[in-house]
Amino acid sequence: MRMQPPQIHPYRAPWWLPEGHSQTLWRRFAQSLPVRQRRQRVELSDGDFIDLDWVDVPGVLEKPEQPIIFLLHGLCGSSLSPYIQSLQRLLQQRGISSAAMNFRGCSGEINRRARAYHSGCTDDVEEVFQSLLAQYPQRKFAFAGFSLGGNVLLKWFAEIGQRESVLGGVAVSTPFSLRYCSEALNSGMSKLYGHYFRRRLVDDVERKRAFFRAQASRAGLQEELARLDALGDLRRLKTLWEFDDQVTAPLHGFSSAEDYYSLCSSGPVLQDIKCKVTLIQSANDPIIPVISLPIVETLQSHISLSLEATGGHVGFTCAGNANWLEERVFAALHTMNEQAD
Repeated sequence: MRMQPPQIHPYRAPWWLPEGHSQTLWRRFAQSLPVRQRRQRVELSDGDFIDLDWVDVPGVLEKPEQPIIFLLHGLCGSSLSPYIQSLQRLLQQRGISSAAMNFRGCSGEINRRARAYHSGCTDDVEEVFQSLLAQYPQRKFAFAGFSLGGNVLLKWFAEIGQRESVLGGVAVSTPFSLRYCSEALNSGMSKLYGHYFRRRLVDDVERKRAFFRAQASRAGLQEELARLDALGDLRRLKTLWEFDDQVTAPLHGFSSAEDYYSLCSSGPVLQDIKCKVTLIQSANDPIIPVISLPIVETLQSHISLSLEATGGHVGFTCAGNANWLEERVFAALHTMNEQAD
């Protein structure tokens, strides 16, 4: 018997979360039931690694008719982020196995290279996906990406074209224009988010720099440490744009923050996507201004945009249904799988 998707009621923010900031912060700080994960390490061709955290359903990984759901977290997130864990829990309840990819340095262990991750690191997604495809050659995969992870997912979709093993995906609270979003994080109340991200990212670099310095006798780490030391003093950085200009760009092969934003924004490449995609956005997102969103009339028929009036950034706690976002993502992925049969 085929599993029926949940009935999704229209999104309505609860009265006690009246605007975008509260809707965003509630998702971040509300208690979330933990879910048991199984870790798999994928060794990368450049000598680094990426950790996947699986939530399995006994016997499901052996069933070729069941898709595997591949999840990508947002900036400064991980597989422990509440939106990842709650979606993995719901998928497990629906009898579906999922794997959450931790971007480089996000799994709780410092990665081996100076480079980290960014909004366009599709090469890492491709390498991990190929590893999973070799492990499960008969399986199909569906994807869900959140915030930065949504941008990476859409860029990867645009790069790979049509693949039989890829059903499609859902992108939630995606920063389609990195420049507009960086500007938003330097104005008004949204500066608080910009400062938070900048501090977290600077701390990550400094922690890695200290670790590499302590382990400098290991082969290869001296060169990686030199790349980090070349970034200079990060304490003077005041904005996320400055961090991207001084750190993200030079570490990952871009000439400047503007170059990085231009080459890695997913909005301009949406027309290159060949698989089915559902976009879920909020008009009161304090991080992603409405001006950065794609125009519905320009989207191809296999890409749908669900723009809610409220919901914040990866928030979407709904009155009467705390799992509205998880059920909305699952319903979209379920439909993609049904239509592929």
